[in-house]
Amino acid sequence: MTDADRPITVAEYEPLARAAMNRGTCDYYAGGAGDERSLIDARDAWDRLRLRPRILVNVAERDLTTTAFGRSLAHPVIVAPMAAHDLAHPDAERGTARGAAAAGALFTLSTISSVPMEEVAEAAPDAPRWFQLYAPADRSACQALVERAVVAGYEAVAVTVDLPLPGNRERDRRNAFELHLGVHLPPDQPTDEGGIVELPTLTWDDLAWLRSVCPIPLVAKGVLRADDAIRAVEVGCDGIWVGNHGGRQLDTSVAGIDALPEIAAAVGNRALLVVDGGVRRGIDVLKGLALGADLVAVGRPVLWGLAVGGADGVRHVLELLREELSLAMALAGCRTVEEITLDLVAR
Repeated sequence: MTDADRPITVAEYEPLARAAMNRGTCDYYAGGAGDERSLIDARDAWDRLRLRPRILVNVAERDLTTTAFGRSLAHPVIVAPMAAHDLAHPDAERGTARGAAAAGALFTLSTISSVPMEEVAEAAPDAPRWFQLYAPADRSACQALVERAVVAGYEAVAVTVDLPLPGNRERDRRNAFELHLGVHLPPDQPTDEGGIVELPTLTWDDLAWLRSVCPIPLVAKGVLRADDAIRAVEVGCDGIWVGNHGGRQLDTSVAGIDALPEIAAAVGNRALLVVDGGVRRGIDVLKGLALGADLVAVGRPVLWGLAVGGADGVRHVLELLREELSLAMALAGCRTVEEITLDLVAR
C-alpha cells in the first residue's frame, strides 16, 4: 500500500479488512450479542459526549507519556486482547505485537492466541505487554499459565470476569463458525453450539485465590458496576478494566465509557483504570482519560490494520489514534495527560 492509498482514519480500514477476510471471520470479529444494541451503543456513547476546551494555553508541545504499574508508556492507547489473530493475517499475534511495539503501544495477548505467549514475547522483546487470562477450571493449569506469562515477561494479568457463559452471538451461529481454542487452552475444552469456548464460572473466591498466586499486577477485566469494582479492589486487584466485552456478552448492557465515571469516582486512586469499547478516534481517548481512565484500549481496529497490512497496518492504526489524541489535546488546551481532567467534558 502506497502512502497515497493509505487510510487517513481508523474507520477507513474496516472495509479494506472485510475485503481481505472471509465472511465467517469478518462476522466473528465484528459481531456482538443478540440484536447488537450494545455493539452499536458503544460507538454512540462516545459521540454523545461533548467537550469544553480551554483557551489561551501554550500547547506548542504536548507530552503524551504515562505509566502503568511503574512501566513508562509513550502514550495511553493500548491494544485490547482479541482471539485468533491468525484468522486476519499469517503473522498472527506476532505481527500485532510488532506493530504495537513500533507504535509505542502496550499489547495485551489473549489466552485464545494462535501463537504461544513466548513466541509473541520474542517478536517484540522490549515492548510492554500484558496477558489476558481465561481461567481454566483446573487451578493448577490456571496457575501454570500465570507462571508462564511471568517468565515470558508479561507485566500484568488481565483476568476476564464477565464470561460466566458465552453470549448469544447469532452471526457465528448462522455462519456455523467454529473458533479454534488457540495454543494455551487444552484441546478438549468444551465449546457451545457456535464453537465458542465455554469456561468455568469464576467466583469471588476464585479471584481471591488468583490474586494469591499471581506475583504481578492483576486486573479485573469486564467490570461495569462501581460496587463490583470496589469489591475487586478489596480482593486485591491492582486494576479495573471497564468494558462490556465488545458488546459480545449481555446485549443492552451499558457501554464502558458510560460506566466509567461512576467506577472512577468509587475507586479513586486505588487501582489503575482501563476503558474500552467502540474507540475509533483520538478524541475518544481524550474523553476516556477525562472521565477517569488511565489507559484506553482499542480492539477491532487493530485487527483491521493487521488484516490489511500486517504489523505495519497495526502500527499505522495505533499511530492514527496517537496523532489524533495529540491534536485533540492541543485543541482542548492540554499539554500533558495529567491535564486531561473531568472538567473538559460537558456534564
